[in-house]
Amino acid sequence: MTIATGFEPTAGGLALTNAILLYQSDGISLSDPYRVRRADGPTFASIHAVEQIDGCPTIGAGAPLSRAHLRQWTEALGRNKAPEILSDNVLVAHPDVLAWWVPAKVRTSYFALSRPPEGTRALAERIVLPLPYPAHLFVATRGRLGVYALAASERPTADTPVLHSPVLNVYVDGRLCWGNIAVPKAITVAAIPDYERAVFDSWSTHPNPGQEATATGRGGLVKLWDDLAVRKSTRFPVGRLKPFGSVGRGKADQRVTLGDLIKASVRA
Repeated sequence: MTIATGFEPTAGGLALTNAILLYQSDGISLSDPYRVRRADGPTFASIHAVEQIDGCPTIGAGAPLSRAHLRQWTEALGRNKAPEILSDNVLVAHPDVLAWWVPAKVRTSYFALSRPPEGTRALAERIVLPLPYPAHLFVATRGRLGVYALAASERPTADTPVLHSPVLNVYVDGRLCWGNIAVPKAITVAAIPDYERAVFDSWSTHPNPGQEATATGRGGLVKLWDDLAVRKSTRFPVGRLKPFGSVGRGKADQRVTLGDLIKASVRA
């Protein structure tokens, strides 16, 4: 396959060396030929060397495009990006993963429980009030934000175990339920405030399936928040939160660390 290109070999300039071919079953949209028509349809990608034959760039035989290929090219293209100074709370800054933590603090909280459990007092009605939150860990990947609690309000290490977050709009597997909140388009340090607003500044309307069991004690997670509101607590009882990965049938002995989460995120 011979291709036309504006990049020709030049001394000290750019030469066309590789081509990536994208395949999908539904064809392309003439209005935007660069987008995927259906995200759930069959797709395939291959990477090819480009050879100069009689002065014309020609696509040679290819191989299936792998994540290793993408990572190598992302790193190469990223060298043109200006260096970024990382803040103290950033743990991992990678093209595919951004991880950071925030210390424990009292935050403005928003509750509008759709079905307040029987006996609910402070949170029986729509209310905005200050409540204590434990230290939190965030792991952002493409289209996903993992939200976890930390036992100590200090910078975690790879071996630090993580806990289930008490934030109500977080699934048992750690994923944030975005609802109608806009997902940040970039996995960059500059996007951290947007991610945190999505977690802490949204209305808590109900616990997600299985989430009540992530806290120990009578009444589950909603009762815990209600008690904190009634007592006007300024410190979250982090000992009430179960280790992440321990909720569910046959999972009582599982423990997950920050390092485990990062490894899983890079492989995904």
